[in-house]
Amino acid sequence: MKNKNTKLKNLTFLFSLFLIPCFSFSKLEEKPSYKIKTIVIDAGHGGHDGSTRGAIAREKDIALEVALKLGKKIESEMKDVKVIYTRKTDVFVKLYERIDIANANNADLFISIHCNSMPKRAGNERVSGTETFVSGFHRLGEQDVAMRENASMLLEDNYEENYDFDPKDPESYIIFSLMKNQYRDQSIKLASLIQEHYATSGRINRGVKEQGLAVLARAGMPAILTEIGFISNRNEERYMVSAEGQAEIVKNITNAIKAYKNQIER
Repeated sequence: MKNKNTKLKNLTFLFSLFLIPCFSFSKLEEKPSYKIKTIVIDAGHGGHDGSTRGAIAREKDIALEVALKLGKKIESEMKDVKVIYTRKTDVFVKLYERIDIANANNADLFISIHCNSMPKRAGNERVSGTETFVSGFHRLGEQDVAMRENASMLLEDNYEENYDFDPKDPESYIIFSLMKNQYRDQSIKLASLIQEHYATSGRINRGVKEQGLAVLARAGMPAILTEIGFISNRNEERYMVSAEGQAEIVKNITNAIKAYKNQIER
């Protein structure tokens, strides 16, 4: 746990950000003719960050397969959109480097693909459905996903220097809750559309949620993390592993992106 001086420094820095003059309009408001030109697709985890698994598959592998298929479908159906991947193979990419790729390429959307999981205990194997997260405010008692996903930074060298944040310390999430995402409303719009399109395929809709996720916190564009199903549920795991299931997931996300694109490009 960080000492009090360090936390005070963090809070002082974050509050100072709100005092710095910033653009009064978002990217979408500044440019009425705005078009979505670049989408960064992030396959969650990878390399030595890949311990989450079900009975027959690993989250990192499913995430990569879906991410690559999603990119190909976007490129084939949206010719005016460029797709960039944070990883195309089974390699470990640091959390801050993932969003840095999107920021450096002036991406218009950032989409991170993950599989959900529940601890092994009676009843948890029946939990199913999809949920999509955006960076934002959350209560400390509702941060299970954030704690699990942010734990990836513990695998990085000098993670304290890269983030000045301890993912094992619940109090650190107070700091993250102050890092208000400039693109919160747009992120929620995209996340909601993704959830709605999952539901058209009969998937259980667990909703859109806000969490202090490190991979989204510094995004300079609308950014979401979508949990495409529970790998701890054998039926959903088989669905996510199958070619038919992956094709349906990719179709749902692609159609949601198209709907979002049509709405904001009017």
